[in-house]
Amino acid sequence: MATFLYRLGRFAYQSRRLVGLIWLAVIVGVGVGAATLSGPTSDSFSIPGTESQEAFDLLEERFPGASMDGAEARVVFVAPEGESITDPGNASTVESVLAEIEAGPQIADVMNPFESELISEDGSTALAQVSYAVDFFELDEATREALFEAVDHGRDAGLTIEAGGDATMEEDFEGGSEMVGILIAAVVLIITFGSLAAAGMPLITGITGVMVGIAGISIATGFLEIGETTPILATMLGLAVGIDYALFIVSRYRHELMSGRPGPEAVGRAIGTAGSAVVFAGLTVMIALVGLTVVNIPMLTEMGLAAAVTVGLAVLVALTLLPVLLGFAGDRVLRWKFPGLKIHDPEAENGGKQSLSKRYVGMITRRPVAVLAVAIVGMGVLALPALDLRLGLPDDGNLSEETTQRKAYDLVAEGFGPGYNGQLMVVVDGLESSNPQGAAETITGVLNETEGVAFAAPPAFNEAGDTAVIGVVPLTGPTDEQTEELVESLRTELAAIAEQDGAAVAVTGNTAVFIDFSDKMGDAMLPYLSVVVGLSIILLMLVFRSVIVPIKAAVGFLLTMAATFGSIVAVFQWGWLKDIFGLDQTGPIISMLPIFIIGVIFGLAMDYQVFLVTRMREEFVHGANATKAITVGFQHGSRVVAAAALIMISVFFGFVLGDDDVITQVGVALAAAIAFDAFVVRMTIVPAVLALVGAKAWWLPKWLDRLLPNVDVEGDKLARYLEERDRVDERQPASVGN
Repeated sequence: MATFLYRLGRFAYQSRRLVGLIWLAVIVGVGVGAATLSGPTSDSFSIPGTESQEAFDLLEERFPGASMDGAEARVVFVAPEGESITDPGNASTVESVLAEIEAGPQIADVMNPFESELISEDGSTALAQVSYAVDFFELDEATREALFEAVDHGRDAGLTIEAGGDATMEEDFEGGSEMVGILIAAVVLIITFGSLAAAGMPLITGITGVMVGIAGISIATGFLEIGETTPILATMLGLAVGIDYALFIVSRYRHELMSGRPGPEAVGRAIGTAGSAVVFAGLTVMIALVGLTVVNIPMLTEMGLAAAVTVGLAVLVALTLLPVLLGFAGDRVLRWKFPGLKIHDPEAENGGKQSLSKRYVGMITRRPVAVLAVAIVGMGVLALPALDLRLGLPDDGNLSEETTQRKAYDLVAEGFGPGYNGQLMVVVDGLESSNPQGAAETITGVLNETEGVAFAAPPAFNEAGDTAVIGVVPLTGPTDEQTEELVESLRTELAAIAEQDGAAVAVTGNTAVFIDFSDKMGDAMLPYLSVVVGLSIILLMLVFRSVIVPIKAAVGFLLTMAATFGSIVAVFQWGWLKDIFGLDQTGPIISMLPIFIIGVIFGLAMDYQVFLVTRMREEFVHGANATKAITVGFQHGSRVVAAAALIMISVFFGFVLGDDDVITQVGVALAAAIAFDAFVVRMTIVPAVLALVGAKAWWLPKWLDRLLPNVDVEGDKLARYLEERDRVDERQPASVGN
């Protein structure tokens, strides 16, 4: 592979005008395609195989046109102090606001609190329920505006009015964080290279790969059902790996230039060696992303596949477009100095001086046991809180205290009880029952006597009279552990009771959907880990021709995940450092976060593993002893790996600065995971383990060596090819003279 990539790099460099025109045509083509062929996105959210989803499917069939899974809003009215909400003036304002809401678009039903008797015991608060004919993703912005305008009119009349529920949430996937990340990346790249031209190459190729990938996704929407959230992971990961991959290749290219090689040769060697590592790092990331299909949630499958394609494009851009840009830049990558910075070779050994990286790796190789003990014990302590990991989905109670949704949530809990924020629906299917009405009434009676249930409404039947829906209010809030236990017990107990009347029963509603989603994500963690870790061990075995190195890489990743989960549990569940991160309250970890973190961080962690250890392997294959290979490889790769990790940490930690606790949770988890993996696992534990096992680290059974194809990532075949070519070139003048 290294020889092929060497030739590819030289060809792209020497034929830069042709290859550049091809890329320009591709960019223009996908841009035109995105503008002309893209179709609407479809963000329907479904969780196949869960009871709550099956219940919603049944309701859609038995209650046609009712939109039982449509968006909802809760509007809370609070009278001025000393007054009652039922006073004529206040009641008139409530009726006026509700009439204005009901006249708005996409409304299915408005439940008047005076008719439903949703008035608090002290008479100060009323709760209205608004149902929409479409789900959250199909809700128009004009619909939300009509709701909030009606609320504002009621406030002007003197009432305290707050609105919550999914219908009040903006479908807001803000850009801007990408620009912040690009700016931070630019600063780190300038500091790393000291040259504006060299720093600009990774930025240009990273952005190009993402543009082509996102345009391709837009074209696909014209032919496939793709969600609006799908490009998010693709953009984030595509930009991250695109910058990283180009960073490693540009670093190797500058090293070759500073070693005295001409441009075409420097590019060929950089693509043949660092480019080989890029290919296998990219394949590892793609395996992790494609592995999201095992979760069997359509939204995650789409996101994973789209992001995998974007990562593949990032690899292709790094191998073909980057040499073109380097060819046009020429030796400017060693000039165009940024004021106040020195231009130097980031992979140089610093002329034998005791650089920081040399002192650090020397300390590790001299005392590997002590270093391992400290690192593993430290990571183990950080991992301990993960034993208390609870998964859940955020609700209005996780929002900032300044938002109307959070205020509505708190007012409902204060006036009616926390369970009114997380109501359940019990669906009684009496199609096969001789007495469906009796079965539903029996279930209602049992619900009202069940511990943990505050109230169960009378059953509401469909026109055929064979299916009923019972509204259930728990005593506890939607993210409370007792609510999860209640849903589980209801499903077990009610099924047995309904069976006696020949009926079937299911528990659903938004709260039950969130619980099912969290359970499914939790159940998928081990299979997902098994798939990505298992396949990647095989892939890394091909790269390193070793048994120990791939297993060590996978174990190190598991250690990173344990420490990361422990850290986010300590902060977001236990409340440690709560004030520092500006959290309003603690709660369960976002159920999607562990799978998301595993996919993203596994790919990036294997990137750092491949780039750092490939240089060590390269030195060992070319004759250095085990300790020397570790030292030289670490010096060559550590500065660039550290720069790549710092770019990612800075970008991810930028999310922490926002007001949204959910985004803060994602940002802290990603930044912590990159920091743990890059600096503790890859740059500390990995060289310590390699120093302990010595040359055995590169051992591979002969029978396995014969079975595995030799992909030559370390460039051994390339080195022999170049030596043979140079010998031929040296003999060529003599033969001509004869």
